[in-house]
Amino acid sequence: MAEQLLSELNAPSIDRPREEQIRSELAELHAPIVRSIAHRYANRGEPNDDLEQAAYVGLVKAINNYDPQLSDRFIRYAVPVMQGEVKRHFRDKTWAVHVPRRLQELRAEFNQATRDFEREHSRSPTTAEIAEVLGISRDEVIEVMIVSDAYSPVSLDAPVNDGEKEVSVLGDTLGAEDDALEKLVDGEALAPLLDELPERERTVVLLRFFGNKTQYQIAEQLGCSQMHVSRMLRRTLKRLRAGLLAED
Repeated sequence: MAEQLLSELNAPSIDRPREEQIRSELAELHAPIVRSIAHRYANRGEPNDDLEQAAYVGLVKAINNYDPQLSDRFIRYAVPVMQGEVKRHFRDKTWAVHVPRRLQELRAEFNQATRDFEREHSRSPTTAEIAEVLGISRDEVIEVMIVSDAYSPVSLDAPVNDGEKEVSVLGDTLGAEDDALEKLVDGEALAPLLDELPERERTVVLLRFFGNKTQYQIAEQLGCSQMHVSRMLRRTLKRLRAGLLAED
């Protein structure tokens, strides 16, 4: 059915009203598939209507570019195109800042590996463990964790808990004074000092101040207590401040 319509659509003699009719029939014919593809990506923070619209964009592209010599069935060609458009929608719409494609794709692998590890071991993996699973360096794992905050920014009403009993919302913490962070000036001056830190301390500083992770989240990731992270931060910040003052 679809192949016959497409054959007629590509005929040189077709007039505009018939072309529009065929396109409408093709869209109606493939509507269930469009909805099915959109449904696969549901519950990931994007409205279902937007996902269906992206899939429809892919359907239109498939209709325009289908070559029967490359694929004998239209659906075999159209489904990957529609899926590609939905994935493109997520890349373009849900990243708050520009993030390299390599890190976007690595983030998906990181999330899946983390879920698998938690399911198997009933705890979160450490940086070293997830690096081993993915076959990448610890620095790359940290980089992925940091850029993850660029994806689907959380609501300002989202609760935050930094290991204390009292829970506030994210909006209440924005703009709050952070004496330690104020001392860290710009990243360019800090970079050589960070390179001199032991790996574990450098990881904590990067996640806390550049990855916007809470002490509790860092502790879970490193497999230690929140109190241990707090002490490590104080000790490391003291060392960094001393290094910055020595350069003045």
